Amino acid sequence: MSLLCVRVKRAKFQGSPDKFNTYVTLKVQNVKSTTVAVRGDQPSWEQDFMFEISRLDLGLSVEVWNKGLIWDTMVGTVWIALKTIRQSDEEGPGEWSTLEAETLMKDDEICGTKNPTPHKILLDTRFELPFDIPEEEARYWTYKLEQINAMGADNEYGIQEESRRKPLPTAAAQCSFEDADSAVDDRDSDYRSETSNSIPPPYRTTAQPNASVHQFPVPVPSPQQLLLQGSSRDSCNDSVQSYDLEYPERRALSPTSSSRYGSSCNVSPGSSQLSELDQCHEQDDDRRERDSIHSCRSSGSFSRDGQVGFREQEKALEVTGEDEKGRAYEPKEMKEDITTHPPPDLVLHKDHVLGPQESFSEENASSPCTQARAHWIRAVTKVRLQLQEIPNDGDPSLPQWLPEGPAGGLYGIDSMPDLRRKKPLPLVSDLSLVQSRKAGITSAMATRTSLKDEELKSHVYKKTLQALIYPISCTTPHNFEVWTATTPTYCYECEGLLWGIARQGMRCSECGVKCHEKCQDLLNADCLQRAAEKSSKHGAEDRTQNIIMAMKDRMKIRERNKPEIFEVIRDVFTVSKVAHVQQMKTVKQSVLDGTSKWSAKITITVVCAQGLQAKDKTGSSDPYVTVQVGKTKKRTKTIFGNLNPVWEEKFHFECHNSSDRIKVRVWDEDDDIKSRVKQRLKRESDDFLGQTIIEVRTLSGEMDVWYNLEKRTDKSAVSGAIRLQINVEIKGEEKVAPYHVQYTCLHENLFHYLTDIQGSGGVRIPEARGDDAWKVYFEETAQEIVDEFAMRYGIESIYQAMTHFACLSSKYMCPGVPAVMSTLLANINAYYAHTTASTNVSASDRFAASNFGKERFVKLLDQLHNSLRIDLSTYRNNFPAGSPERLQDLKSTVDLLTSITFFRMKVQELQSPPRASQVVKDCVKACLNSTYEYIFNNCHDLYSRQYQLKQELPPEEQGPSIRNLDFWPKLITLIVSIIEEDKNSYTLVLNQFPQELNVGKVSAEVMWQLFAQDMKYALEEHEKGRLCKSADYMNLHFKVKWLHNEYVRDLPAFQGHVPEYPGWFEQFVLQWLDENEDVSLEFLRGALERDKKDGFQQTSEHALFSCSVVDVFTQLNQSFEIIRKLECPDPNILANYMRRFAKTIGKVLMQYADILSKNFPAYCTKEKMPCILMNNMQQLRVQLEKMFEAMGGKELDPEAADSLKELQVKLNTVLDELSMVFGNSFQVRIDECVRQMADILGQVRGPGNASPNARASVAQDADSVLRPLMDFLDGNLTLFATVCEKTVLKRVLKELWRVVMNTMERMIVLPPLTDHTGTQLIFTAAKELSHLSKLKDHMVREETRNLTPKQCAVLDLALDTIKQYFHAGGNGLKKTFLEKSPDLQSLRYALSLYTQTTDTLIKTFVRSQTAQVHDGKGIRFTANEDIRPEKGSGVDDPVGEISIQVDLFTHPGTGEHKVTVKVVAANDLKWQTAGMFRPFVEVTMVGPHQSDKKRKFTTKSKSNNWAPKYNETFHFLLGNEEGPEAYELQICVKDYCFAREDRVLGLAVLPLRDVAAKGSCACWCPLGRKIHMDETGMTILRILSQRSNDEVAREFVKLKSESRSVEEGS
Repeated sequence: MSLLCVRVKRAKFQGSPDKFNTYVTLKVQNVKSTTVAVRGDQPSWEQDFMFEISRLDLGLSVEVWNKGLIWDTMVGTVWIALKTIRQSDEEGPGEWSTLEAETLMKDDEICGTKNPTPHKILLDTRFELPFDIPEEEARYWTYKLEQINAMGADNEYGIQEESRRKPLPTAAAQCSFEDADSAVDDRDSDYRSETSNSIPPPYRTTAQPNASVHQFPVPVPSPQQLLLQGSSRDSCNDSVQSYDLEYPERRALSPTSSSRYGSSCNVSPGSSQLSELDQCHEQDDDRRERDSIHSCRSSGSFSRDGQVGFREQEKALEVTGEDEKGRAYEPKEMKEDITTHPPPDLVLHKDHVLGPQESFSEENASSPCTQARAHWIRAVTKVRLQLQEIPNDGDPSLPQWLPEGPAGGLYGIDSMPDLRRKKPLPLVSDLSLVQSRKAGITSAMATRTSLKDEELKSHVYKKTLQALIYPISCTTPHNFEVWTATTPTYCYECEGLLWGIARQGMRCSECGVKCHEKCQDLLNADCLQRAAEKSSKHGAEDRTQNIIMAMKDRMKIRERNKPEIFEVIRDVFTVSKVAHVQQMKTVKQSVLDGTSKWSAKITITVVCAQGLQAKDKTGSSDPYVTVQVGKTKKRTKTIFGNLNPVWEEKFHFECHNSSDRIKVRVWDEDDDIKSRVKQRLKRESDDFLGQTIIEVRTLSGEMDVWYNLEKRTDKSAVSGAIRLQINVEIKGEEKVAPYHVQYTCLHENLFHYLTDIQGSGGVRIPEARGDDAWKVYFEETAQEIVDEFAMRYGIESIYQAMTHFACLSSKYMCPGVPAVMSTLLANINAYYAHTTASTNVSASDRFAASNFGKERFVKLLDQLHNSLRIDLSTYRNNFPAGSPERLQDLKSTVDLLTSITFFRMKVQELQSPPRASQVVKDCVKACLNSTYEYIFNNCHDLYSRQYQLKQELPPEEQGPSIRNLDFWPKLITLIVSIIEEDKNSYTLVLNQFPQELNVGKVSAEVMWQLFAQDMKYALEEHEKGRLCKSADYMNLHFKVKWLHNEYVRDLPAFQGHVPEYPGWFEQFVLQWLDENEDVSLEFLRGALERDKKDGFQQTSEHALFSCSVVDVFTQLNQSFEIIRKLECPDPNILANYMRRFAKTIGKVLMQYADILSKNFPAYCTKEKMPCILMNNMQQLRVQLEKMFEAMGGKELDPEAADSLKELQVKLNTVLDELSMVFGNSFQVRIDECVRQMADILGQVRGPGNASPNARASVAQDADSVLRPLMDFLDGNLTLFATVCEKTVLKRVLKELWRVVMNTMERMIVLPPLTDHTGTQLIFTAAKELSHLSKLKDHMVREETRNLTPKQCAVLDLALDTIKQYFHAGGNGLKKTFLEKSPDLQSLRYALSLYTQTTDTLIKTFVRSQTAQVHDGKGIRFTANEDIRPEKGSGVDDPVGEISIQVDLFTHPGTGEHKVTVKVVAANDLKWQTAGMFRPFVEVTMVGPHQSDKKRKFTTKSKSNNWAPKYNETFHFLLGNEEGPEAYELQICVKDYCFAREDRVLGLAVLPLRDVAAKGSCACWCPLGRKIHMDETGMTILRILSQRSNDEVAREFVKLKSESRSVEEGS
C-alpha cells in the first residue's frame, strides 16, 4: 500500500471573477475528498490531502465545481494516471493542468478526459517514501501491536463486532477544517449565519485546527474523542473551562475527585508539563501512578498549529520511563527516536482487563488488585474503548500497515505525520466512502454525546431517581397562618422587614418559616424536609423521626403508585434490577438525610449584566451586585453610568443546607440626600434593579449561566439578565457536570430510548392541547420524568424546549415531527423575540444569554435549514402526493423553514436572511429540474408502468430518436401528470406564500422551459434528416400546442410574449402543406373522374351543382381545419401558413377550372350538363369566399388575401368564358331564327307614319317577326331557369342576349355585303379597279336590303318585346343592364342611322372619328411653311410626310366658310417601284352639304422624286350650314399609273377643328397606311355603302376604304 500526497494549490479561470465560487473534489479508488470553496477567477486553496493506494492501475480524478444556489456546476476535470505520479519526500512546485469538459469511460471506470476548456489548475502530486526507522524500534511497536490485538481477542465484546455495529462515516466527512460551516454536506448551501464562521465546530477546540481530524469525523462522537483534539479525557474539568463555556453539555467527566493534576487543553510549545511532573514525584506511589497517566495523556495533545506537542511528549515519556518502570502508558502519538522497551506488566495484567460495559465504580469496588493496579487497568480499558469507538477517521498517526477498517486500532511509526509540514494533511482512508446525507445530518447536526458517556449517565440516573422518588411537585406545602411579630422580624424570602404593629406577616405552623403575605407563593422549599432539618438541629428527635417516617411513607406511596416511572428510568439507563434496587435504597436515604449531612463550597463569579433599567436622571444607572448565601452577604464594586456593566468579581461561600438559596440582587447606588434619608428609615437606600433567586440544590459542578432578573414586588421596574459563573464542590461527591448538561443527558437518553429502541426509529408524538402543549415532549411517564428533573434542578422550560428541538432534529423526517419542530421553534422565537415593554434587552442579546449556547443552536438551525432545503429539493420523493400524512409533513416542513427564517430575522437580527418563500421556490424548482431529468431519462419505463403497457424496447430506442417521434408524446404525458400532481396536491399544501409561490404554476413553468429546450434541439436535429412522416410531426405539434395552451399560456412569465414553439414546427408544417397540395390535386382528379362517370349529376334537388365541388372543398376544408386547430399564436408564422395554403387553394381550384374549361365545349350539346358545370364553377367561387372568411377575411395576411382575391377574379373570368362558350353554342340556331325573322321582316310593307292603324299593323308585324326567336328562347330559358343557379342563369341570359342582339344587328340591321367577301370588301374595294365593279354590282344587288321606316319601327318594337322577355318580370336580367347593354345600344344606333341623311351620317363620322391615321397623332403646326417643326412624336413607322398651308376664312356677312389649301411638298416618301415613280397629291374635303360643290383637287405628278415640291393652291367653299368642326381634309399621296388605277402611297386626315382656332397655319402631316375607325365609323360606313344611288355616299365609302397599295419589291 502506498501513500499518495496531493496538494491543491490554485487555479486560473477565464471569465468574470464574480461568477466563480469554486471547490476541488479529489476521487481515487472509491474515496473522495473536497477542498473549501474560494471565490474569484484565480482561487488559491493550498490544501493537502493523503490517500492510501492499494492499486496503481487506477487514476486520480480531479474535478473543479462552481458552487450554486441549489445545484453545483462542474467547471472542468483532470484525470491523472497513478503510474505517472513521481515518488518523493519533498513537496514540488506543482504542474499546471488544463481542465477538460468530459470524461472518458471504459468498463465503468474513468480512463481519461476530452474537450479542453480555457481553465487551468495547479496540482502537486507525489507518492510518499516510507520512513526509515531503526530495527529495534520497529520490533518494539510490533510487540505493542500484538499486545493490543491480544486484548481485543479475549474481549467478549470484540473490536470487530463493535466496528460492524457502527454506522459508516458520514457525508460530512467531505469538509475540511477551514470551512467550519461545512460539516453537514454544506456543498448545497448558500447561506451561513453570521455566528457560524466565528465559532469552532463541535468536538474540536478552538486551538486545534487539525484538518485531518475533521476530515472524517466519527459517526457517534463520545467524550473520549476529545483526545483527538487535544482535550484530555482524564484531565481535570477546571482546566477545560473555555471549552465548557461553549459546550457545557459536552463536558468530559473526570473519574477523580482532585483537580490539581489538570493540564491545559491546548498544549502549546511554550507550556511546560515538567513542573506538574515534578510535583507528581513528591506524592505517594498512587499519586505518581495517576499523575503519569494524566501527564502522558496531556502531553499527547495537539499544539496550536495542529501538530503534536512533541517536545513535551518526549519529556513526559522520559520521566515516566524512569519513575514508573513498566507501568507507563504509551502516548497517542510517538516520536521517531523513542526506544522504550516493552513493559513486562502489560502481559501479567491482561486477564484483569474489564469489558467496556462495566462502570468504573464497580470496577474499583470488585477488583482484588491494588489501587495502582486498578488505575492501570482503568487506563488500558479507556484506551481500548477509544480504539473501538474511534475508526480510522483521517488521523495522520494511524498506520497504513494495519488491516483495513476500524479494527486496525494501533498506530505505527510509519504512519507518523511529516513534522516538516507547516499545514495539516487531511488523510482519506478507504473507509471514507460517501454515505447518505441522512447519516450526516443525524451525526453532525444533533449528535447526542451523552449516549456513550457511561459515567455521566450513571450520575444522571442517580440524580433523576432523587428527583422522582420525592418530587417537588408532590412535596408538602407550607401551612401558613397570619402571625404577629413581637420583635423586628425579616421575611425569609425577600429579607424585608415585616412592617406593622400586628399581623405583620405569615408563619408556617409546621416548620416556622416567616414571610410577607405577598412572598408566600415565592417560597418553594418542602415543608416536611425543612421541619425535619430544623428539628434535628434543635434535638427534637421524636418530631424528626415522625417527619422522617412521613417522608418514607410518601416515597413508598410514590414508588407503589408510579412504578412505571422507575421502570422507564431503569430501562433508559440500562441498569440491572439488582443495581436499581440498591440505588433506590441509597437515593431514599440521601433524601431522608436531607441537608443535615450536606455541605458544599460555592464559588460565585459575578461576570456581567446586560439591559439594566435606567434609574438615574442621566438615563443610566450605577449598578452593583449583592450576593447572599444563607446569612453571608457579599457585594461587588459599583460600575458608574453603565447599563451593561462588567464586574468579573469572585466570591467564596460555604453552605451547609441544600435547601438554601443564593440571592443575587442588582442595585443602583445613590449618594444624594434622598437616599441618605431613605437609609435612615429603611435598610435599603439604593434603587432596586432586579434579582434572581437560585436554589442551591439546582447547582452542580461548574456552571456558566445567564439568569433573567426578576421583580421583587409588582411595582418593581426590572429588565435585563446577569451572567454568573458558579463552581460547586459538594462534600463527599465527585465533581460532576452542571445540571443543564445532566438534563441534556437525561433528555437525550430518554429520547433515544423511546424512539430508537422502543419506537424502532419512529417518533411518538404526544397528544396535548392548550397553550402549553408545546412544552409536552413525551408521553405521560417520560414527560413526568423530565419535568420533575427540570423542576428539581432548576432547568428553564426554554432550555427543555431547545434540547427537545435538538433531539428532534435528528428525526426531522419522521412523520409528524416537522409539525412539532415548527411549533417548538415558533415558541422559542416568541420567547426571545417577543420582549416585554418593560425591558430594553434586544432579542439577540436575550438569545446570547441562553444557557443552551448561542452558537450551538445557530449551528443546529443552519444545518437543519440546509437539510430541509435538500429534502424540499426532492419533495416528490420525500413527501409523496399519495400520502396525506406526508403532505401534512411537507406543509409543516415549510412552516419550520419559515420559523427558521423568522428566527434569523427577529432573534439573530440578521439583516437580510434568505426569504422562506424564495428558498422554497428554489427548492421546488430544483426538485422539478431533477424530476424532469428523471422522467426524461426513464421515460419509456415510467410510461409503461403508469399505463401498464408491456411494450419491450431495446435500450437505444427508449430515448429520443431521429428515426421516430414516439418518445415525445410519452414525455408530454408524464410532464402533464407531474404538473397535475403539483397543481392538485402540492399547491394545496404549500399555500403559505399565496402571492409568491404557486407550485402548480412553477411546475408548469419549469417543466415547459426544460421541455422546450429539449424539444427545440430535437426538432433541429430532425429537420436535418426528416426521417419521420410529416403527419407525425403534425401530431406532435398538436400535443405540444395543447400542453402550452393548457398549462403555460396563462402563466405570468409567458403573458405578453409570443411563444416560440410554432417556430420549431414551421418547416414541418410547410412540408405537410406541400405534401397536402399533392394529395389535394390527386383527390381533385379522382373526384372529377367519379363525377364524370356519374354524368355530373346534381348532388340533391336543392343543390344545382355536382359532387366533385363538394369533394374538392371537403378536402381543402379538412386541410385548413388542421391548420386552424394548430391555433398558431405567432402571427408571422401563421401568415406563412396562410400564404402557403392560399397557393394550394389556387392550384387546386385552377386545376379544376382548367379541366372543366378544356372539356366544356364537348358538353355544350348536352341538355343540363353545361349548366351544372357552370354551377360548379360558381359554387367554387362561393366556397372560396367562405374559405377566405374562414382564413381571416380582412385580418388575413395581405399576400394570402391578394392571392385569394386574384384567384376569385380568375375563377370569375373562367365562368365568363364558359358562359360565352355556352352562349356561342346557340349561335347556329339563333342565326337560323334571325334569318327567318329577316325574311318575315322583309315582307313587311307600308308607310312608317304614326297613324293608329299603322301602329296596330306594326305591333302585329312585330309579333310575326319575333315568333321564330321566341319559340327557340321559350324552350331553352325555361330549362335554364330550373337547372342554373341564379348567378349562372344571369350569365347565360347575358350571353344569349349578346348573341341575339349581335345576330340581329349582323343579319337584319347591318347584313353582310356578300356571302364570300363580306365587310372586308368595303376596305379592299378601292385597291384594284376590278374590285370597283364588284362593289357596284353588290350595291345594286343588295339594294333591297335597305330597311324602310316601317321595318325600322317594327324592329324597334320587337326589340322592346325581346328586352321585356329577357327581364322576365325581374327574374331575369335587370332593366338597367339591358338598357345600357352595348349590344342593344349598337343595334339601336344602327337603326337610328338608317333614318338619317347622308350629310348627317358624314358629319357624325367626322365628329366621332378623331384617330383615323396614326391615332390622330403626329400632326404639327407652325406659323408658316418656312418654319420646319421638330420631328413628330407618337407616330410609329410613317410612310412619308406632307406639308400643306391651310387658310380658313369666314365671310362676315353671310357666314360662309372658305378654305384655301396650298400643297407645299411631300417628304421622305417610302415607296419601291421598278418603273417610273410619279407621285401626286389628292386633296378631298369631307363633310356635309358638299353634293353641289367641288370636293376633290389633285396636284401635278412629279417624276421619280421621293421629296417632290408642289406649291399648288386649291380653294374649297363650305357654305354656312355647319361650322368648320364638321369638316376634315383627307390628303392622299398616290403614284400615277397610265391605263390602270393609281397606287396609294399614304393617307393623312386633318380635321378643320384643329385649324379653326388658328385661322391660318402650316401643317406637317405624317402619312399612314390606311384609315382606322371605331364601331360607329364602321356602322356609318356599312349604312352608307348600301346607298348605291347616292354619289356622295359612294364617294365617301370609297375614300374611307382606301389603303396603301402593295409595293412592287415587297
